Amino acid sequence: MNKEVTIIGVPMDFGQTRRGVDMGPSAIRYAGLTDRLEGLGYSIDDEGDLNIKIVNESKETEITTNLKNLKTVAEANGKLGQKVDQVISSNHFPLVLGGDHSIAIGTLAGVSKHYENLGVIWYDAHGDLNTGETSPSGNIHGMSLAVSLGLGHPTLTNIGGYGPKVKPENVVIIGARDLDPGEKQLIKEQGIKVYTMHEIDRLGMTTVMSETINYLKERTDGVHLSLDLDGLDPNDAPGVGTPVAGGISYRESHLAMEMLSEANIITSAEFVETNPVLDKYNKTAIAAVALISSLFGDTLL
Repeated sequence: MNKEVTIIGVPMDFGQTRRGVDMGPSAIRYAGLTDRLEGLGYSIDDEGDLNIKIVNESKETEITTNLKNLKTVAEANGKLGQKVDQVISSNHFPLVLGGDHSIAIGTLAGVSKHYENLGVIWYDAHGDLNTGETSPSGNIHGMSLAVSLGLGHPTLTNIGGYGPKVKPENVVIIGARDLDPGEKQLIKEQGIKVYTMHEIDRLGMTTVMSETINYLKERTDGVHLSLDLDGLDPNDAPGVGTPVAGGISYRESHLAMEMLSEANIITSAEFVETNPVLDKYNKTAIAAVALISSLFGDTLL
């Protein structure tokens, strides 16, 4: 793992409708992220939070596209893409803190420029594979992976000036347990590799991660980890906006991060959807810091 790490906070809460997730980056920092990573020997450059501005939206646009806060989300992700691009160009590892999962649009826009075949591990209870036509809510945080595949509104798919950012065969979704009908259809049409909670329960996390690592090693030249804290069970990560019961355990998630660390394939990462307003004693942010530490090489012995 690159020892030069740049932290980018993205206080975005416009990709969904529950307030509070914009405070996620601060909660994760408060839980001791910098100290933990510096203790592991990393040089940390925390560039603070991006300035997220509200852009005047047209109600007509929202009605016709079924996309809430389209202009605001697009502008913020454009800024994020530029920042991530700069960080990688300076040979630093970009560690992005959200914010809602719509920020993955910008992160991938910045990361993908540097790889011919970028792989993506989408660690999440949801597929985030909706488009304006299939989304039941119009929330863009449920469309971010589809957008990165080049599917959706051109204002989003063209962020960074190119698209798609990732190929469907280079994506692995881990922990899915709440998929909309349109997402299920898209997964089958695109041939996206998915490990639902059924596979995790049946195979075990060791097998799931071994297969994921081997699969991506064969076909990619870099791997981005996009980890939504709602991928964990709500008992372990209660401070998320869209909790889904029956999720991945805290210990299983540590094992997943430890195996990724040992494989040394992760070249960028983001941890999203921590909402301290909904949390209990900052438990979810503390879990995020622990998982980030495992990803960056922290071990029990």
